[in-house]
Amino acid sequence: MAITRRGAFKASLLGGVGAAAAATTLPSSAWADTASAAPAARDAKEALRLLKAGNKRWYRHASRHPHESRARRAQLVEGQNPFAVILGCADSRVPPELVFDQGLGDLFTIRSAGQVLDGSVLGSLTYAVEHLHTPLLVVMGHQSCGAVDAAVEAHRTGELPHGHVGGLVGEILEVVESTPDDGEDFLDDCVRANARHIAERLREDDELGGFVSDGSLEVVAARYDLESSRVSWL
Repeated sequence: MAITRRGAFKASLLGGVGAAAAATTLPSSAWADTASAAPAARDAKEALRLLKAGNKRWYRHASRHPHESRARRAQLVEGQNPFAVILGCADSRVPPELVFDQGLGDLFTIRSAGQVLDGSVLGSLTYAVEHLHTPLLVVMGHQSCGAVDAAVEAHRTGELPHGHVGGLVGEILEVVESTPDDGEDFLDDCVRANARHIAERLREDDELGGFVSDGSLEVVAARYDLESSRVSWL
């Protein structure tokens, strides 16, 4: 039977394997160390509960580092079933798997500076929702975001950075310019506004919006605090 290019692409992203890999087996005892791991989320409410519980472990310095075993790795050779999509900043201080104390196969993570959307980001998000059926999409900004800070600076000076960075900053500038500069921490107000803005854009997206409308996807905004290690939900 012929395989279409689209079918082959989907199979590769889903973690499809050849006959040799598929034939690999492990004794039942090898799976024992995954028994205590949290089950996959059935809906957005459960997915959010798992993320909140994981972040609590993280900020209490009680991380379990789940789903890193040999058995888990072997299990994931045949496919993936992440329970949430995280669109986060590329900043090295905010890796979602650590922030939410999750392991291999738990989160479908896309990261770009300032969570800026472009074609590849939107395509990745849509793939996770459409083909992996993830019920929750989190847009997570963070304290002291450099990309948002650069947009604040551009707003105040009227000058964009040169080159690719300037293009990225320009995507955030609209949010900065629409955020009232009357609080104690304008940068953080912009970080929160940017996360909310991106979440709203995703809810209204031509493709993702359909999943939101039929109730199969929930999109939420969040902010990670570098000082406390806590995630707040916006």
